[in-house]
Amino acid sequence: MSPHPDNFWQDHSRRYLEMALRTDRQETISQPDGYGKKTGNCRDTVEIFLTVRDDRIERASFRTDGCLNTNACANTVVEMITGRSLEDAWQITPDDVAAYLETLPQNHFHCAELAVGALYLALADCRRLQKTPWQKPYRR
Repeated sequence: MSPHPDNFWQDHSRRYLEMALRTDRQETISQPDGYGKKTGNCRDTVEIFLTVRDDRIERASFRTDGCLNTNACANTVVEMITGRSLEDAWQITPDDVAAYLETLPQNHFHCAELAVGALYLALADCRRLQKTPWQKPYRR
């Protein structure tokens, strides 16, 4: 399905609309257990923040300066990882994000790649900090 600008509300699934417009997960965690930031070729940036307890993602949030598609993808990533183990979170792919959203425009698939890329960086940071907890920086 190719969205038409005049039919935005009809062209998108309920899940897409919820994830694109939801803002309650847009926050900065000051001392995250994992942090990832990625900027795409489109110049959108996604930051992912993780709080981890017993190898499970207890809390996740994001920040973005991107379009509605990027917001939808970042929100979906946070939705999909909260409560999951770190190992399970590594299994999430851009295809999973697009499938969850149901109506992500194909020409914005890069937004799913961007959000998942930021997630992978946050997971890698978490893994690094688990090995060297004394290096955990204070971030704002």
